[in-house]
Amino acid sequence: MDKRLLDILCCPVSKTPVRPLNTSELGALNRAIDGGQVLSVAGTTVQGRLAEGLITVDRKVIYRIEDGIPVMLPEEGIGTTQFTDFPGSP
Repeated sequence: MDKRLLDILCCPVSKTPVRPLNTSELGALNRAIDGGQVLSVAGTTVQGRLAEGLITVDRKVIYRIEDGIPVMLPEEGIGTTQFTDFPGSP
């Protein structure tokens, strides 16, 4: 992802900056998605695995990237509090 774009992106709700998901975070998320355990902020089950994603620096919300385009819609976010073993969780 273009560094200049990443520098200006933030969560549309909290205005918290975002960073790319690392490999272990993306793997953990996709395993949970495969298990049908992941809900969007809107409460719908996330169906497809993510090839890329962004996470807020406070690690509260994940946004997917589709075809290189960040999907920064509040209702499409994935809250990390639903995970008990998300990498790096306190």
